[in-house]
Amino acid sequence: MTRKSKTPPALRNDRIDRSSYEPAYAQLANLLRHHMATGVFHPGDQLPSESQLVGRYGVSPMTVRRAINLLADQGVISTAQGRGTFVRGVELGAATFGFKELQNLFSNKEQTQVKLLEARVRAADDRTARKLNLVSGQRVIYLRRLLCIDNQPAFYHREYLVYDPARPVVESEMEVTSLQGLFSGVGETVLKRGDLSVEATILNAEEARLLGATSPAAAFCIEHVFYDLKDAPISWGWFVCHSSHLRFTTSVGVPRVQPT
Repeated sequence: MTRKSKTPPALRNDRIDRSSYEPAYAQLANLLRHHMATGVFHPGDQLPSESQLVGRYGVSPMTVRRAINLLADQGVISTAQGRGTFVRGVELGAATFGFKELQNLFSNKEQTQVKLLEARVRAADDRTARKLNLVSGQRVIYLRRLLCIDNQPAFYHREYLVYDPARPVVESEMEVTSLQGLFSGVGETVLKRGDLSVEATILNAEEARLLGATSPAAAFCIEHVFYDLKDAPISWGWFVCHSSHLRFTTSVGVPRVQPT
């Protein structure tokens, strides 16, 4: 059931600080988000109208609209033309998981070592050709790497690069396709974007041996396809790690925000 709009209570510090470096619309968005997180507004509640917010906080209509647009972009409210603005409920389907934990693993170059196990030119099989938009049998560069954290094996990486004699693959270019290079954002690269997917798997004998694990063992497989500046696939591969190395977490709903 949709609840009618109500005016937030006059809480201490529930005001716009004109001397703050934070823009007024951002302050207003934080205040409204705080009221949602503390139960003043519940999922399905209608927020105060634009004129009510203008009067309550002493801001311009433009400031209110920018605050509402910000909250809408963050997915915590929804607007219905002619009806008003409403607090959205928790939607688990909208939850997103990032690779922040991986970034933390590879943020320290002195702590992380990348060992090149193999680099050779080979003919692309049918699966590799499909991933890289090539003809089966066309030459590709095959790489195997072992990524270690504090000299302990953590990730086993296999990758296929499009072979282009006109563009020699130098070590810096090969390195940037690893997680360390991608997350640090260093070095020049021909990469424009990438598609990544994560799935559960079981370590095979080779993977278990290189990662120092006992097979069978639960693991994560992070598959990637990277594209060049012309949106052509340039590399395909996957990282495998023991399940103990990754834990994906996220939050849903409205985070608690303390008013300033």
